[in-house]
Amino acid sequence: MRDWGKQIKIPAVYMRGGTSKGVFFLPEDLPSDPSERDKALLRVIGSPDPYGQQIDGMGGATSSTSKVVIVSKSKRPGYDINYLFGQVAIGQPLIDWSGNCGNLTSAVGPFAISRGLIDAPRDGVA
Repeated sequence: MRDWGKQIKIPAVYMRGGTSKGVFFLPEDLPSDPSERDKALLRVIGSPDPYGQQIDGMGGATSSTSKVVIVSKSKRPGYDINYLFGQVAIGQPLIDWSGNCGNLTSAVGPFAISRGLIDAPRDGVA
């Protein structure tokens, strides 16, 4: 089991979508075990922080800036990518995977293009 308190390198992109900001990942860059994955993501964001500042992470100490996104290429016919959104609690060691963020949804396409998961449209419209 990895000690998530130690500094390690995890490829990620910090992106804005609308009025929200989040850290975007590819699933292969994270632990496959959901519990270990969540521990790593909590460390990236800086949660839990009893002072509510997330100074020790990429979180911005507000609900609109304490988010993570995992994007992968879809294997389902008719779907290009999969998108998993996590709302990270600031003061608790908790990631809520049950919701969605419309603002960060707008950043999923550009992230997927930049990471080579999908091709950029030739005419600039997608």
